[in-house]
Formats: sequence, C-alpha cells, structure tokens
Amino acid sequence: MRILRLSGALVTFNATALLAQEAGGGSTLMSLQVNLMFWTLVIFAILFVLLSKFAFGPITAAVEAREKALEEAIESAKRDRESAAQLLEQHRAAIDQARGEAQAIIAEGRATAEKMRQSLLDQTRREQQELLERARVDIESERDKAVMQLRREAVELALAGASKVIEQNLDSAKNRQLVETYLGSLGTLNVSRQ
Repeated sequence: MRILRLSGALVTFNATALLAQEAGGGSTLMSLQVNLMFWTLVIFAILFVLLSKFAFGPITAAVEAREKALEEAIESAKRDRESAAQLLEQHRAAIDQARGEAQAIIAEGRATAEKMRQSLLDQTRREQQELLERARVDIESERDKAVMQLRREAVELALAGASKVIEQNLDSAKNRQLVETYLGSLGTLNVSRQ
C-alpha cells in the first residue's frame, strides 16, 4: 500500500512538472506557479479519494487475502509434512516389526528342522539297532540249524561207519538217539571250555 501511495505521488509530481513546463514556456523547474500548483493538488486530492474509495480498498483486501491464503498454505504444508513424518515413522516401525517377525519365523523354522533332523537320526538309529538285532537272531538261528544239520550228518556218517565196522545193520533210530546224546554232551563240553 505504501508503494502505491509513493508511486502515485511520484506520478503526480512528474505530471505537475511537465504541466508547468508546458504552460510557462520559459519557466524553469524551480519556478513556482501557484495556480498550477493549486489545480495539481486539487486533482491529486480527488484522484487520491477516488483511488482510496475504489482501488486501494480492493487492492489491499486482495493483498491481505493473498497473504492469508499463503499463510494457510504454509501451515497446511507444515501439517502435511508432520503427517508424512508420522506416517514414515509408522511405516518404519511396521517394517521393523515385520523384520522381527520374519527373524522369529526363520529361527522357529530352523529349530523345527533341527528337531526333525534329530528325530530322524534317532529313528534311523533305532531301526538300525532293530535290524542288527534281527540279523543277530537270524544268524544265531541259522547257526543253530547248521549245527543241527552237521550233527545229523555226523550221526549218519558215524552210523554208516559203525555199521561198516561191525558189519551189521544196527537199529538206526536207537543208534541215532545214542549218537545225538553223545554229540550233545560233546557240544556242552566244548562250550564250557571256551
């Protein structure tokens, strides 16, 4: 508003100086002409009143409205920036929480995998022990069968050899029982010596 008043005063001053030069012809810038000065002041006063009533008020109101709008925009920008900062912090907190949960899930998965691995190892060891035990039992059973088979063959050979030696046919069931008893007693004697 001050700038408008100052510019109006300068325009008026320049206009009066130009009018003074035109009217006097030979007058200088420093010479005073009261008549011209009076009408210049009257025109200036009328122009000032008109501008104050019709121009300065709306211009001032427009400038104040613009200032108010700018201040509100600045305040709105500050609020938006603060809101964005809060949102950013919330998002960072959510990301940190998600990372923590992911780490917990990974740790839980590793622990579960380790438990499963240990369980599978234990199960494999048990199955291995069971297989070894079954194999041991099968081996002992086969050994006992082989020993019994050898005894039968030994009895058969002994009977065949004895019948050749004595040249007579002995009762095979009775002799077989006698030889098996003898061989059984030999087996217990050999086991007790070891």
